[in-house]
Amino acid sequence: MSSSLVVGVSGSPSDPSRTSTLVTATVDRLAAELPDAETVVVEIGPLLADLGAAVDREHMSDTTRAALEAVEAADVLVVGSPAFRAAYSGAFKLFFDWIGQYDLVDTPVLLTATGGSDRHALLVEHQMRPLFGFFQSTTLPLAVFGNERDFDKRVGGYDIASVDLELRIDQAVRRAMPIIRGGFVAAGVDEVRRPAEF
Repeated sequence: MSSSLVVGVSGSPSDPSRTSTLVTATVDRLAAELPDAETVVVEIGPLLADLGAAVDREHMSDTTRAALEAVEAADVLVVGSPAFRAAYSGAFKLFFDWIGQYDLVDTPVLLTATGGSDRHALLVEHQMRPLFGFFQSTTLPLAVFGNERDFDKRVGGYDIASVDLELRIDQAVRRAMPIIRGGFVAAGVDEVRRPAEF
């Protein structure tokens, strides 16, 4: 198998964002297991005005179209959302409303989420897994949830401050790899699908 495209999507409208920190860490951990992996992390926040105002993709900026195309071209997706009203964010849903209905069929998807407390942890099972069921994606067995205590704020962003969260990321990736590798073999992946720059 040659290189693969690992794409992360952070559904947080905030900057800086704990969700973005978690998604990026998970993408990096996955890429470490995949030889020559190319990685892209999509931040939905800066795309919101475009996603909400456009009537079709032709009326979107090149940056927004490239973000959507990167997700549709992904060999592996890592998606994340902060908890809003016991569900994923409206920003997260709006972005995936623009993704082609059949463009994520069989794509492995590792689910992540963040919230103020562990009471929001079932967001990934009760909200996110059904959404990617609609897309006929392969949601990977273990999701990763981080609460506020798992992160330290620093100038310009957040750092993961919890060994437990790092271990959860590692366990989710290790459990995912046999499925991801098996899917690549079955699909006969032999070339990189590169998104446009954005």
